[in-house]
Amino acid sequence: MKKLINDAGSVVADALRGVAAAHPDRLRVDLEHRIVYRAGAPVRGKVGLVSGGGSGHEPLHGGFVGPGMLDAACAGEVFTSPVPEQMQVATEAVDGGAGVLHIVKNYTGDVMNFEMAAELAAESDIRVETVITDDDVAVTDSLYTAGRRGVGVTVLLEKLVGAAAEEGRDLDALVWLARRINGHGRSMGLALTSCTVPAAGRPTFDLGEAEFELGIGIHGEPGRERRPLAPARELAAMLVEPVLTDLSGQASGSGVGDAIVMLNGMGGTPLLELYLMYGEVAAILEKSGVRVARCLVGNYITSLEMAGCSLTVLRADDELVRLWDAPVNTPGLRWGC
Repeated sequence: MKKLINDAGSVVADALRGVAAAHPDRLRVDLEHRIVYRAGAPVRGKVGLVSGGGSGHEPLHGGFVGPGMLDAACAGEVFTSPVPEQMQVATEAVDGGAGVLHIVKNYTGDVMNFEMAAELAAESDIRVETVITDDDVAVTDSLYTAGRRGVGVTVLLEKLVGAAAEEGRDLDALVWLARRINGHGRSMGLALTSCTVPAAGRPTFDLGEAEFELGIGIHGEPGRERRPLAPARELAAMLVEPVLTDLSGQASGSGVGDAIVMLNGMGGTPLLELYLMYGEVAAILEKSGVRVARCLVGNYITSLEMAGCSLTVLRADDELVRLWDAPVNTPGLRWGC
């Protein structure tokens, strides 16, 4: 194992110190509770947005804290859920009097711990609502979930709901919007290599030089099947077709219409390859009648140094495109500021 670390047991704490040093103008980092806050939180009269999860998926979630996205993100150990105390502290700290929305990926530990935190916050008379993302079409159940995994749609949802919160929408309106976004987005990923969790010191799984895993999870969970490596255009089709089929109910993708599309790197794939893959994906989407209104290409929800990529397609009407274009100022996304 070769990693730029001091000690396997202090990776998350050391990384958060780096975050604090890198972004003192826009973030406040609570090192004791391992929470990243938007500078100036809470914002009076605004619904607070809190998310979080295991570390190792950066820039998710801490990299998406700031105006136009999250108010706080809780960092667990690598690939391990934060604990309820962290979430409770974050919830109380960002409550500006309009309630708090928890954005939770569908992993058993995250769902359970956020639920407990919401109950604890309610004892302090803070209204908390929860939206769970479950957009991965690869498998119905996995090692870490009951139901579909929450993956790439989480990034898009945090951006879009963050913009709506900045407009001053109330908690009920944000819950409705978030559930609509989750229902209109689907994702699928693939891995060319495993990743190595620092505490484990060895790859999470073995993958042959001429193999790839289709439908991999962001923690290295197995996907649909292991196949021989193929050209990028064929790999792109293996991602696009199941996403469009699930999203529209038809293999042609008809009915999807305009979309926000994210071609996401898993942490170890060069941008050269990600843009190459996006070109193949865009061509297939065009043939399928899907019009790309906006897109992201890069590393947004990663799995340490895993080589591979994932595709997320979100149906987008004029309102969602407008919310997407709204200003955002976070370490991981920034435009319009």
